[in-house]
Amino acid sequence: MASPPNDRRQGRPNSPRPSSDRGRGRASRTPKAQMGEVAYLEVVTVNETGAFLDWGHVRDVLLPFGEQRFRPTPGKRVLVRLYEDQQGRPVASQKLDRFVQDEATGLAPGDEVELIVADATDLGYKAVVNHRFWGLLYRDDVTRPLRRGQRAKGYVKRVRDDGRLDLSLLPPGPARLDVVGEQVLKALRESGGYLPLSDSSDAAAIKARLGVSKNAFKQAIGRLYKRRLIVIEAHGIRLVPGATSEPG
Repeated sequence: MASPPNDRRQGRPNSPRPSSDRGRGRASRTPKAQMGEVAYLEVVTVNETGAFLDWGHVRDVLLPFGEQRFRPTPGKRVLVRLYEDQQGRPVASQKLDRFVQDEATGLAPGDEVELIVADATDLGYKAVVNHRFWGLLYRDDVTRPLRRGQRAKGYVKRVRDDGRLDLSLLPPGPARLDVVGEQVLKALRESGGYLPLSDSSDAAAIKARLGVSKNAFKQAIGRLYKRRLIVIEAHGIRLVPGATSEPG
């Protein structure tokens, strides 16, 4: 990982916010981010020093001009990494590639990780893993709409030969099917006990309604059927009257 940049090379002091600082009365607030973390923070103001971001502390954190990828606008949010300069002062940077590594270490398939969504790509979503590594969530493994800056629990699906991470929002093994089963039961209850989805349904229709792959759907309803929670009909599935148990 690259060393944190030296503020002095940017030619601008890391000065505090002006006297209009909103920090008064904020001492008891819960911090929105800590040093060393990646966070999606609101721009409070912009002046000749740079932009100042609300990170939930008494004083807003400086995003210097030299650490910006574009000129931020007050009221908007930016994805940044927080670090300390050589004087020990908190600073933010939008240049995440200097802090977030492509090659992951210490992680294995199935590990639970913390994700922060960064950018949408043709393949899916690029995400920051545990504030340290880049990973990719493929669209087929995305079970719900995602937005930039969103935090989510995820899992390492695969560690590629080059050390890059493929990710999933669903846990591996049987636990994955339990999560899908919970989604199916929830959808059934919300739709009055019937869903027009079956083994023969188009994969796109299943994905659009439940956010899961057809294979995961088929396996999950098979488990629900064995638990006598649903009935599988020719063109859909039906909730068994009185079935309230979640899959275990």
